[in-house]
Amino acid sequence: MGVSNKITAIVNFLALLCSIPIIGAGIWLASKPDNGCIHFFRWPVVLLGVLILLVSLAGFIGAYWNRQGLLAFYLFCMALLIGLLLVLLVFTFVVTRPNGSYSVMGRGYKEYRLDGFSSWLRNHLTNSRNWPKIRTCLAESNTCPKLNQLYVAADQFFAADISPLQSGCCKPPTACGYNFVNPTLWLNPGNPMADPDCYVWSNDQTQLCYNCNSCKAGLLGNLRMEWRKANVVLIVTLVVLIWVYVIGCSAFKNAQTEDLFRRYKQGWI
Repeated sequence: MGVSNKITAIVNFLALLCSIPIIGAGIWLASKPDNGCIHFFRWPVVLLGVLILLVSLAGFIGAYWNRQGLLAFYLFCMALLIGLLLVLLVFTFVVTRPNGSYSVMGRGYKEYRLDGFSSWLRNHLTNSRNWPKIRTCLAESNTCPKLNQLYVAADQFFAADISPLQSGCCKPPTACGYNFVNPTLWLNPGNPMADPDCYVWSNDQTQLCYNCNSCKAGLLGNLRMEWRKANVVLIVTLVVLIWVYVIGCSAFKNAQTEDLFRRYKQGWI
């Protein structure tokens, strides 16, 4: 195996390693309760990571056994996958840029307005066709019931840094003036006209605020927070992949030159 092919094999092995954090980020996103209820967002990152792993493996085999056709296939497919990863990052950055959160005096958590998030997320996730299925999935999850196990006293709950999903779906908006009994049981609103969600709130543990706009906003807030964290890993991996790909292209050209020179020395041309 020539020097250039050795370099190409090492580079492909590095690209294979780069697929691991992508797959890990995808599995982490898919494991979150909100992503578990939104099937469209669950597996694209994992699928992209698996494809990068398989293509890198093909490139490694091609470099190790000097299969020029396999190496060319690797370079073509890797360029497409890097492009897809870049498109995914730009898309998620654009749709998660708007932030619908706002601070509430005397609370450790934030609350969320639906109109503060991107129109694409609102139109695709909180519309009348998709939301009933998402709402049912959230109601069946442990997102709200576990708050009752973690917080007993009102001051303890008010100081807690709960997730956007819990803030929007598990309690009524603070502006309604409900009195705390436990994190999912609130009575006697002092200002029910403050927000339309005040009338939507229900102490029925299967209803709570799952039909509230604040719950829809909380879901989008959770998605925004999780995708922003995952994007940090994906950006670093993308930079490494581009660097590895450039080196791979150079090594592939050098390998072709070495092969041509070797044939010339052997009198083949």
